[in-house]
Amino acid sequence: MAKRNQASSSEIMRKLPTQERAQRTIETIFETTAQILESEGPAGLTTNKVAEKAGFSIGTLYQYFPSKEAILTALIARERRRVMDELDALMESAESQVGQLEPKSFLRQFIRINIEGLGSGRSAKRAMVRFAWQHDHHEDITQALRETAERIAISMQRIHHPKLRSPTPAMMFVVTRAVIGAIRSASLERSPLLGSIEFEDELVRLAWGMLSEQDDS
Repeated sequence: MAKRNQASSSEIMRKLPTQERAQRTIETIFETTAQILESEGPAGLTTNKVAEKAGFSIGTLYQYFPSKEAILTALIARERRRVMDELDALMESAESQVGQLEPKSFLRQFIRINIEGLGSGRSAKRAMVRFAWQHDHHEDITQALRETAERIAISMQRIHHPKLRSPTPAMMFVVTRAVIGAIRSASLERSPLLGSIEFEDELVRLAWGMLSEQDDS
């Protein structure tokens, strides 16, 4: 999953932050953007408002981002990279524990990372994620799902746990679309279930039923 069909940071931003102070500036811009999305929605988001609320001059903001669209694109890309990196690290850890891995526990961790990264979290983050689901390019989402499915299949083959079925393209397609689709719907519908243990339990039960060799509930 290392290669993703996303615009690079250099294509989104006018200049890349190379010092700690510049990185803090970028983080403040991102945080302020998410807060405005939460309180006023996309229609209320402007570069002038971001700069004012962040405590920067508009010239400082424009050093890094040419438009509000560029801020949003960079923010969404960063969050998706962070989620993918967490999932990669989890699967690498699972592959190193062959013989000691408890697959259902691993599955719960995998689903929890997806819920927290793609739907829940603080209200400002939820607003940003909801905006991403509403405005993201279908091709990017499809590519990310395809790469996730392929990466899970590789991990399952390497782990080769007796409780897990041998992965097939159809199985991987259905399980990834079922889990991510449920998270996406909960985010767009602003469901109070998002982030609850009940929601997580049901996704684990759904995915386990597809991936396991036999019922082990």
